[in-house]
Amino acid sequence: MRYVYVVGTADTKGAELAYLADRIAHAGVAVLRVDVGTRAPSVDVDIAAGDVARHHPDGAQAVLEVDDRGAAVSAMATAFSRFSAGRNDIAGMIGIGGGGGTSIITAGMRELPYGLPKIMVSTLASGDVAPYVDISDIIMMPSVSDFAGLNRLSRMILHNAAEAMAGMVRAPHVQTDGLPSIGLTMFGVTTHGVTATIDHLKDRFDCMVFHATGVGGRTMEKLVDDRVLAGVLDITTTEVCDMLVGGVLPATPERFDAIARTGVPYVGSAGALDMVNFWAPETVPAGFAGRRFYHHNSNVTLMRTSADECRQIGTWIGRKLSACNGPLRFLIPEKGVSALDIEDGAFFDPEADEALFSALESAFEPSANRRIERLPLHINDPAFARAAADAFLSII
Repeated sequence: MRYVYVVGTADTKGAELAYLADRIAHAGVAVLRVDVGTRAPSVDVDIAAGDVARHHPDGAQAVLEVDDRGAAVSAMATAFSRFSAGRNDIAGMIGIGGGGGTSIITAGMRELPYGLPKIMVSTLASGDVAPYVDISDIIMMPSVSDFAGLNRLSRMILHNAAEAMAGMVRAPHVQTDGLPSIGLTMFGVTTHGVTATIDHLKDRFDCMVFHATGVGGRTMEKLVDDRVLAGVLDITTTEVCDMLVGGVLPATPERFDAIARTGVPYVGSAGALDMVNFWAPETVPAGFAGRRFYHHNSNVTLMRTSADECRQIGTWIGRKLSACNGPLRFLIPEKGVSALDIEDGAFFDPEADEALFSALESAFEPSANRRIERLPLHINDPAFARAAADAFLSII
Protein backbone atom coordinates (compact mmCIF):
# COMPACT_ATOMS: atom_id res chain seq x y z
CA MET A 1 0.00 0.00 0.00
CA ARG A 2 1.33 3.43 -0.97
CA TYR A 3 0.09 6.74 0.37
CA VAL A 4 0.24 10.44 -0.28
CA TYR A 5 2.01 11.90 2.72
CA VAL A 6 0.28 15.12 3.74
CA VAL A 7 2.80 16.97 5.88
CA GLY A 8 2.56 20.04 8.07
CA THR A 9 3.03 21.43 11.54
CA ALA A 10 -0.16 20.17 13.16
CA ASP A 11 0.35 22.45 16.14
CA THR A 12 -0.05 25.66 14.10
CA LYS A 13 -1.51 24.52 10.74
CA GLY A 14 -3.89 21.80 11.93
CA ALA A 15 -7.06 22.96 10.19
CA GLU A 16 -5.29 23.42 6.86
CA LEU A 17 -3.54 20.05 7.17
CA ALA A 18 -6.81 18.25 7.86
CA TYR A 19 -8.63 20.02 5.02
CA LEU A 20 -5.88 19.22 2.50
CA ALA A 21 -5.77 15.56 3.52
CA ASP A 22 -9.55 15.27 3.31
CA ARG A 23 -9.59 16.79 -0.19
CA ILE A 24 -7.00 14.27 -1.44
CA ALA A 25 -8.83 11.38 0.21
CA HIS A 26 -12.08 12.59 -1.37
CA ALA A 27 -10.33 12.31 -4.76
CA GLY A 28 -9.86 8.60 -4.08
CA VAL A 29 -6.22 8.56 -2.98
CA ALA A 30 -5.00 7.02 0.29
CA VAL A 31 -3.34 9.54 2.60
CA LEU A 32 -1.28 9.67 5.77
CA ARG A 33 -1.26 12.85 7.86
CA VAL A 34 2.27 13.56 9.08
CA ASP A 35 3.02 16.03 11.86
CA VAL A 36 6.36 17.83 11.83
CA GLY A 37 5.46 20.37 14.51
CA THR A 38 7.31 20.72 17.77
CA ARG A 39 4.29 21.26 20.03
CA ALA A 40 1.06 19.34 20.74
CA PRO A 41 -1.06 18.85 17.57
CA SER A 42 -4.45 20.50 17.22
CA VAL A 43 -5.86 17.73 14.95
CA ASP A 44 -5.55 13.97 14.67
CA VAL A 45 -2.57 12.72 12.66
CA ASP A 46 -1.42 9.32 11.42
CA ILE A 47 2.29 9.81 12.03
CA ALA A 48 3.10 11.83 15.11
CA ALA A 49 5.86 14.38 15.40
CA GLY A 50 7.60 12.15 17.92
CA ASP A 51 7.78 9.33 15.38
CA VAL A 52 9.49 11.69 12.96
CA ALA A 53 11.72 13.29 15.59
CA ARG A 54 13.21 9.96 16.71
CA HIS A 55 14.97 9.75 13.34
CA HIS A 56 17.28 12.56 14.43
CA PRO A 57 20.82 11.22 15.03
CA ASP A 58 20.60 12.38 18.66
CA GLY A 59 17.08 11.11 19.26
CA ALA A 60 13.68 12.76 19.63
CA GLN A 61 14.81 14.87 22.58
CA ALA A 62 17.17 16.78 20.28
CA VAL A 63 14.08 18.00 18.42
CA LEU A 64 11.19 18.17 20.88
CA GLU A 65 13.02 19.29 24.02
CA VAL A 66 14.67 22.34 22.46
CA ASP A 67 13.47 25.76 23.63
CA ASP A 68 14.94 27.80 20.78
CA ARG A 69 12.51 27.70 17.84
CA GLY A 70 15.17 28.08 15.18
CA ALA A 71 17.18 25.22 16.60
CA ALA A 72 14.04 23.06 16.87
CA VAL A 73 13.10 23.72 13.24
CA SER A 74 16.60 22.86 12.08
CA ALA A 75 16.62 19.67 14.13
CA MET A 76 13.18 18.62 12.85
CA ALA A 77 14.38 19.21 9.27
CA THR A 78 17.25 16.82 9.91
CA ALA A 79 14.89 14.25 11.41
CA PHE A 80 12.32 14.56 8.61
CA SER A 81 15.01 14.23 5.98
CA ARG A 82 16.14 10.92 7.47
CA PHE A 83 12.53 9.82 8.01
CA SER A 84 11.64 10.43 4.34
CA ALA A 85 14.72 8.68 3.04
CA GLY A 86 13.78 5.53 4.94
CA ARG A 87 10.18 5.18 3.73
CA ASN A 88 9.13 2.87 0.90
CA ASP A 89 5.37 3.53 0.88
CA ILE A 90 5.30 7.10 -0.43
CA ALA A 91 3.25 7.61 -3.60
CA GLY A 92 3.59 11.38 -3.35
CA MET A 93 4.25 14.08 -0.77
CA ILE A 94 2.45 17.38 -0.30
CA GLY A 95 3.26 19.91 2.38
CA ILE A 96 1.92 23.18 3.75
CA GLY A 97 3.96 25.71 5.64
CA GLY A 98 5.34 29.10 6.35
CA GLY A 99 9.04 29.70 6.82
CA GLY A 100 9.71 26.97 9.35
CA GLY A 101 7.40 24.38 7.87
CA THR A 102 8.71 24.94 4.35
CA SER A 103 12.27 24.45 5.55
CA ILE A 104 11.38 21.22 7.38
CA ILE A 105 9.18 19.64 4.72
CA THR A 106 11.32 20.40 1.68
CA ALA A 107 14.32 18.87 3.47
CA GLY A 108 12.41 15.60 3.41
CA MET A 109 11.14 16.08 -0.13
CA ARG A 110 14.68 16.51 -1.42
CA GLU A 111 15.44 12.97 -0.27
CA LEU A 112 12.76 11.50 -2.52
CA PRO A 113 13.50 10.22 -6.04
CA TYR A 114 12.97 12.28 -9.17
CA GLY A 115 9.54 11.80 -10.64
CA LEU A 116 7.77 11.03 -7.37
CA PRO A 117 5.17 13.86 -7.03
CA LYS A 118 6.13 16.61 -4.57
CA ILE A 119 4.12 19.78 -3.97
CA MET A 120 4.97 22.39 -1.34
CA VAL A 121 2.20 24.92 -0.70
CA SER A 122 4.11 27.73 0.92
CA THR A 123 3.94 31.37 1.91
CA LEU A 124 7.46 31.64 0.49
CA ALA A 125 6.74 30.20 -2.95
CA SER A 126 6.72 33.56 -4.76
CA GLY A 127 10.25 34.46 -3.65
CA ASP A 128 13.67 32.86 -4.02
CA VAL A 129 12.90 29.16 -3.65
CA ALA A 130 16.39 27.87 -4.50
CA PRO A 131 17.24 26.96 -0.88
CA TYR A 132 14.11 24.80 -0.71
CA VAL A 133 14.06 23.21 -4.16
CA ASP A 134 17.84 22.93 -4.66
CA ILE A 135 18.38 20.22 -7.33
CA SER A 136 15.09 18.41 -6.70
CA ASP A 137 11.82 18.48 -8.69
CA ILE A 138 9.67 19.99 -5.94
CA ILE A 139 6.71 22.03 -7.20
CA MET A 140 6.41 25.22 -5.13
CA MET A 141 2.83 26.54 -5.00
CA PRO A 142 2.12 29.97 -3.48
CA SER A 143 -0.41 29.88 -0.67
CA VAL A 144 -1.33 33.54 -1.45
CA SER A 145 -2.81 34.15 1.99
CA ASP A 146 -1.03 33.12 5.16
CA PHE A 147 -1.88 29.91 6.99
CA ALA A 148 -3.87 31.29 9.89
CA GLY A 149 -7.11 29.37 9.65
CA LEU A 150 -9.17 28.42 6.62
CA ASN A 151 -10.84 31.05 4.47
CA ARG A 152 -12.45 31.26 1.04
CA LEU A 153 -9.12 31.77 -0.73
CA SER A 154 -7.07 29.22 1.20
CA ARG A 155 -9.73 26.54 0.64
CA MET A 156 -9.51 27.17 -3.11
CA ILE A 157 -5.70 27.03 -3.16
CA LEU A 158 -5.58 23.87 -1.06
CA HIS A 159 -8.32 22.25 -3.16
CA ASN A 160 -6.30 22.90 -6.32
CA ALA A 161 -3.15 21.54 -4.71
CA ALA A 162 -5.03 18.42 -3.60
CA GLU A 163 -6.44 17.82 -7.09
CA ALA A 164 -2.99 18.32 -8.63
CA MET A 165 -1.45 15.77 -6.28
CA ALA A 166 -4.27 13.28 -6.77
CA GLY A 167 -3.99 13.60 -10.53
CA MET A 168 -0.24 12.98 -10.52
CA VAL A 169 -0.55 9.95 -8.28
CA ARG A 170 -3.44 8.42 -10.20
CA ALA A 171 -1.68 8.75 -13.56
CA PRO A 172 2.02 8.02 -13.00
CA HIS A 173 4.44 8.42 -15.88
CA VAL A 174 5.46 5.20 -17.60
CA GLN A 175 8.76 5.10 -19.51
CA THR A 176 8.41 3.33 -22.83
CA ASP A 177 11.47 3.95 -25.04
CA GLY A 178 13.91 1.70 -23.16
CA LEU A 179 16.99 3.60 -24.37
CA PRO A 180 19.87 4.06 -21.90
CA SER A 181 20.08 7.63 -20.60
CA ILE A 182 23.14 9.86 -20.93
CA GLY A 183 23.82 13.35 -19.61
CA LEU A 184 25.09 16.34 -21.57
CA THR A 185 25.94 19.84 -20.35
CA MET A 186 25.05 22.90 -22.40
CA PHE A 187 25.05 26.70 -22.23
CA GLY A 188 23.59 29.13 -24.75
CA VAL A 189 27.07 29.67 -26.21
CA THR A 190 27.61 25.93 -26.77
CA THR A 191 24.10 25.08 -27.93
CA HIS A 192 24.95 24.49 -31.59
CA GLY A 193 27.72 22.05 -30.77
CA VAL A 194 25.82 20.13 -28.11
CA THR A 195 22.62 19.82 -30.13
CA ALA A 196 24.65 18.56 -33.08
CA THR A 197 26.26 15.98 -30.79
CA ILE A 198 22.80 14.87 -29.67
CA ASP A 199 21.77 14.40 -33.30
CA HIS A 200 24.54 11.80 -33.64
CA LEU A 201 23.46 9.92 -30.51
CA LYS A 202 19.71 10.28 -30.07
CA ASP A 203 18.83 7.08 -31.93
CA ARG A 204 20.83 5.05 -29.41
CA PHE A 205 20.48 7.04 -26.19
CA ASP A 206 17.93 9.01 -24.19
CA CYS A 207 19.78 12.35 -24.12
CA MET A 208 19.26 14.47 -20.98
CA VAL A 209 20.64 18.00 -21.36
CA PHE A 210 21.58 19.98 -18.24
CA HIS A 211 21.94 23.75 -18.27
CA ALA A 212 25.41 24.51 -16.92
CA THR A 213 24.25 26.93 -14.24
CA GLY A 214 25.77 25.29 -11.18
CA VAL A 215 22.55 23.48 -10.37
CA GLY A 216 22.67 21.70 -13.74
CA GLY A 217 26.06 20.13 -13.15
CA ARG A 218 25.13 19.07 -9.63
CA THR A 219 21.89 17.50 -10.85
CA MET A 220 23.67 15.57 -13.58
CA GLU A 221 26.25 14.23 -11.14
CA LYS A 222 23.53 13.20 -8.68
CA LEU A 223 21.97 11.14 -11.46
CA VAL A 224 25.40 9.65 -12.12
CA ASP A 225 25.64 8.65 -8.46
CA ASP A 226 22.10 7.26 -8.61
CA ARG A 227 23.14 5.11 -11.61
CA VAL A 228 20.45 6.73 -13.76
CA LEU A 229 22.96 7.84 -16.41
CA ALA A 230 24.94 5.33 -18.48
CA GLY A 231 27.44 7.97 -19.55
CA VAL A 232 28.22 11.67 -19.69
CA LEU A 233 29.22 14.16 -22.39
CA ASP A 234 30.29 17.08 -20.22
CA ILE A 235 30.88 19.47 -23.11
CA THR A 236 30.22 22.63 -21.06
CA THR A 237 32.30 22.79 -17.88
CA THR A 238 31.85 26.54 -17.39
CA GLU A 239 30.52 26.22 -13.82
CA VAL A 240 34.13 25.82 -12.68
CA CYS A 241 34.87 29.39 -13.83
CA ASP A 242 32.23 30.86 -11.54
CA MET A 243 33.38 28.73 -8.62
CA LEU A 244 37.05 29.75 -8.90
CA VAL A 245 36.67 33.37 -10.03
CA GLY A 246 33.54 34.38 -8.09
CA GLY A 247 30.58 34.27 -10.48
CA VAL A 248 26.94 33.66 -9.65
CA LEU A 249 26.46 30.21 -11.25
CA PRO A 250 29.19 28.19 -9.57
CA ALA A 251 29.96 24.53 -9.34
CA THR A 252 30.77 23.14 -5.92
CA PRO A 253 34.21 21.74 -5.04
CA GLU A 254 32.69 18.27 -5.55
CA ARG A 255 32.34 18.80 -9.32
CA PHE A 256 33.58 15.69 -11.22
CA ASP A 257 33.68 13.61 -8.04
CA ALA A 258 30.68 11.50 -9.10
CA ILE A 259 32.54 10.66 -12.32
CA ALA A 260 35.50 9.50 -10.26
CA ARG A 261 33.34 7.52 -7.80
CA THR A 262 31.36 5.64 -10.39
CA GLY A 263 33.77 5.25 -13.31
CA VAL A 264 30.94 6.15 -15.70
CA PRO A 265 32.07 6.62 -19.33
CA TYR A 266 32.91 10.30 -19.70
CA VAL A 267 33.70 12.67 -22.55
CA GLY A 268 34.45 16.23 -21.49
CA SER A 269 35.43 19.51 -23.06
CA ALA A 270 36.20 23.14 -22.27
CA GLY A 271 32.82 24.62 -23.19
CA ALA A 272 32.36 28.24 -22.04
CA LEU A 273 35.51 28.27 -19.91
CA ASP A 274 36.04 31.73 -21.39
CA MET A 275 33.41 33.37 -19.19
CA VAL A 276 32.24 34.17 -15.66
CA ASN A 277 28.57 34.98 -15.02
CA PHE A 278 27.15 37.94 -13.11
CA TRP A 279 23.67 39.43 -12.98
CA ALA A 280 22.93 43.00 -14.13
CA PRO A 281 26.00 45.23 -14.73
CA GLU A 282 25.63 47.02 -11.40
CA THR A 283 26.01 43.70 -9.55
CA VAL A 284 29.53 43.05 -10.88
CA PRO A 285 32.01 43.39 -7.98
CA ALA A 286 34.09 46.58 -8.11
CA GLY A 287 37.28 44.53 -8.15
CA PHE A 288 36.53 43.49 -11.73
CA ALA A 289 36.36 47.05 -13.08
CA GLY A 290 38.13 47.41 -16.40
CA ARG A 291 37.67 43.79 -17.47
CA ARG A 292 36.18 42.68 -20.78
CA PHE A 293 32.40 42.23 -20.47
CA TYR A 294 29.58 41.09 -22.71
CA HIS A 295 26.00 42.03 -21.86
CA HIS A 296 24.01 38.90 -22.67
CA ASN A 297 20.80 40.65 -21.63
CA SER A 298 19.70 43.24 -19.08
CA ASN A 299 20.03 40.71 -16.23
CA VAL A 300 23.08 38.69 -17.29
CA THR A 301 26.60 40.05 -17.65
CA LEU A 302 29.48 37.86 -18.84
CA MET A 303 33.15 38.54 -18.04
CA ARG A 304 36.02 37.14 -20.10
CA THR A 305 38.38 34.94 -18.10
CA SER A 306 41.96 36.20 -18.08
CA ALA A 307 45.02 34.12 -18.92
CA ASP A 308 45.88 33.78 -15.23
CA GLU A 309 42.34 32.68 -14.38
CA CYS A 310 42.41 30.22 -17.27
CA ARG A 311 45.58 28.65 -15.89
CA GLN A 312 43.89 28.22 -12.52
CA ILE A 313 40.75 26.76 -14.12
CA GLY A 314 42.71 24.39 -16.35
CA THR A 315 44.85 23.15 -13.48
CA TRP A 316 41.81 22.52 -11.26
CA ILE A 317 39.94 20.57 -13.93
CA GLY A 318 43.04 18.61 -14.97
CA ARG A 319 43.65 17.45 -11.42
CA LYS A 320 40.02 16.48 -10.92
CA LEU A 321 39.95 14.45 -14.13
CA SER A 322 43.15 12.67 -13.13
CA ALA A 323 41.24 11.09 -10.25
CA CYS A 324 38.81 9.43 -12.67
CA ASN A 325 39.68 5.82 -13.46
CA GLY A 326 36.76 4.98 -15.73
CA PRO A 327 36.95 5.41 -19.51
CA LEU A 328 37.55 9.12 -20.09
CA ARG A 329 38.29 11.40 -23.04
CA PHE A 330 38.73 15.16 -22.81
CA LEU A 331 38.60 17.08 -26.09
CA ILE A 332 40.23 20.51 -26.43
CA PRO A 333 38.70 22.74 -29.17
CA GLU A 334 41.74 24.79 -30.21
CA LYS A 335 39.74 27.34 -32.24
CA GLY A 336 37.49 28.48 -29.41
CA VAL A 337 35.39 27.31 -26.49
CA SER A 338 32.17 29.29 -26.98
CA ALA A 339 30.16 31.26 -29.51
CA LEU A 340 31.87 34.42 -28.20
CA ASP A 341 35.36 32.92 -28.34
CA ILE A 342 35.78 32.96 -32.09
CA GLU A 343 37.73 35.19 -34.45
CA ASP A 344 36.19 38.69 -34.29
CA GLY A 345 34.04 37.52 -31.38
CA ALA A 346 33.65 39.47 -28.15
CA PHE A 347 35.76 37.02 -26.12
CA PHE A 348 38.30 35.92 -28.74
CA ASP A 349 41.61 35.61 -26.87
CA PRO A 350 44.03 32.97 -28.20
CA GLU A 351 46.54 33.72 -25.43
CA ALA A 352 44.03 33.03 -22.65
CA ASP A 353 42.80 29.92 -24.46
CA GLU A 354 46.32 28.56 -24.78
CA ALA A 355 46.94 29.22 -21.08
CA LEU A 356 43.82 27.16 -20.35
CA PHE A 357 44.74 24.32 -22.66
CA SER A 358 48.35 24.08 -21.53
CA ALA A 359 47.36 24.11 -17.85
CA LEU A 360 44.84 21.34 -18.49
CA GLU A 361 47.45 19.21 -20.20
CA SER A 362 50.07 19.85 -17.53
CA ALA A 363 47.75 18.90 -14.65
CA PHE A 364 46.15 15.96 -16.42
CA GLU A 365 47.66 12.52 -15.82
CA PRO A 366 46.97 10.28 -18.83
CA SER A 367 46.52 6.54 -18.52
CA ALA A 368 45.46 3.64 -20.69
CA ASN A 369 41.84 4.54 -19.89
CA ARG A 370 42.15 8.31 -19.68
CA ARG A 371 43.21 10.58 -22.54
CA ILE A 372 43.19 14.24 -23.50
CA GLU A 373 43.18 15.28 -27.14
CA ARG A 374 43.51 18.57 -29.03
CA LEU A 375 41.32 19.17 -32.07
CA PRO A 376 41.90 22.04 -34.58
CA LEU A 377 38.20 22.91 -34.36
CA HIS A 378 35.78 25.32 -32.68
CA ILE A 379 33.51 23.82 -30.04
CA ASN A 380 30.43 24.59 -32.15
CA ASP A 381 31.84 23.14 -35.39
CA PRO A 382 29.86 20.18 -36.74
CA ALA A 383 33.14 18.26 -36.97
CA PHE A 384 33.70 18.76 -33.23
CA ALA A 385 30.21 17.39 -32.49
CA ARG A 386 31.00 14.36 -34.61
CA ALA A 387 34.31 13.87 -32.80
CA ALA A 388 32.63 14.11 -29.37
CA ALA A 389 29.98 11.56 -30.36
CA ASP A 390 32.58 9.22 -31.81
CA ALA A 391 34.73 9.51 -28.68
CA PHE A 392 31.75 8.61 -26.53
CA LEU A 393 30.78 5.65 -28.68
CA SER A 394 34.35 4.37 -28.47
CA ILE A 395 34.24 4.11 -24.66
CA ILE A 396 30.62 3.28 -23.85
